[in-house]
Amino acid sequence: MASAAGEDTVRASHILIKHEGSRRKASWKDPEGRVISATKRADAAARLGELRDQILSGRGSFADLAAQHSDCSSARRGGDLGTFGRRQMQKPFEDATYALKVGEISDIIDTESGVHIILRTA
Repeated sequence: MASAAGEDTVRASHILIKHEGSRRKASWKDPEGRVISATKRADAAARLGELRDQILSGRGSFADLAAQHSDCSSARRGGDLGTFGRRQMQKPFEDATYALKVGEISDIIDTESGVHIILRTA
């Protein structure tokens, strides 16, 4: 779904799972990058798919699962990235976020950072 014309900014939360192909193979959970470097993209995507299923089925909240599992420092804010505009995020992430309606969760999105699911919040 296309976003409304003239929409300047969005707000979103995400869960990022890094893998061996990620541009930066370290995170707050794995400062040395040992686990990330040993994680295949398919395994990262499968893990993220399981988290997405938990959220959609009501077995877990996006914020709680982001806090526990996301490799992004936004995990401490439940995955909240705050408000951002065009050209502030990697293109696949931006395109996916703007295509969502508020309250919708994306499918798995690939960027140079890893694999993500995105919850548009505004």
